[in-house]
Amino acid sequence: MSILIIEAFYGGSHKQLVDLLQEDLENCVLYTLPAKKWHWRARTSALYFSQNIPISEHYRILFASSVLNLTELAALRPDLGKLKKILYFHENQLVYPVKKCQERDFQYGYNQILSCLVADVVVFNSVFNMESFLTSIGKFMKLIPDHRPKDLESIIRPKCQVIYFPIKFPDVSRFMPKHKTTHLQKMLGLKGNGSATPSMALPFQQEQRSSENLLKMFDSESGPCDAAQQENLGSSLMQESYFKTCSSSNNSNSHHGRNKENPCDILNGVDDQRRPLHIVWPHR
Repeated sequence: MSILIIEAFYGGSHKQLVDLLQEDLENCVLYTLPAKKWHWRARTSALYFSQNIPISEHYRILFASSVLNLTELAALRPDLGKLKKILYFHENQLVYPVKKCQERDFQYGYNQILSCLVADVVVFNSVFNMESFLTSIGKFMKLIPDHRPKDLESIIRPKCQVIYFPIKFPDVSRFMPKHKTTHLQKMLGLKGNGSATPSMALPFQQEQRSSENLLKMFDSESGPCDAAQQENLGSSLMQESYFKTCSSSNNSNSHHGRNKENPCDILNGVDDQRRPLHIVWPHR
């Protein structure tokens, strides 16, 4: 399976997401445009990509953010239009804040609606983002003077699901109560030898688990997931990433001595309170 990833605005959270996917998924091909002048990216990137992505028989899945006009790309490149198309919404143009309603450019929201109609799977980074988009479609389309299309929300909604934005944390366990750290160890099978130190086999195991979780988004058999499933998926990814970091650090220290601080010292009973706490708010 070969995955074609297209990002018309390669910066910020858009860049972080596709970089993580490319890192954890095999057989990915990434095409991007710089993160500037997003208005023009939304208007013209489909034509650019249609001319600059080589034809390949190996592509099976196309993943793109909603900045790309997926409808135009599928029309300009019928070979890409035949792929399973996954559209990811970092934000939506139907409710994106503007000073006055008259200042909202109808074309941006309209393009996103069309892209959803063409996509096979539509993914949002939060329930609010998804619901605010879907429930605004009817009101938004009333801006059309006459001959308005109908029932678009009911057509698009079955394709939609929420996958919270994935984040790879460094050391966060030092702020967790001891009983929670112990619980995470048990969940990931780190207590098999009676030691709190992660085993040497862990990096490979965690890499496999992380890849499998991310691949669920690209599984042709998978349908929309409910919020509880997505919360479990996000929690699992964070736990696995954390313990993977722990194991890598432990292995590094074993080869290079103990001069550097181990970011997972709490697992060995040491809690270094000198490191700053980072609070992440990944949703708009």
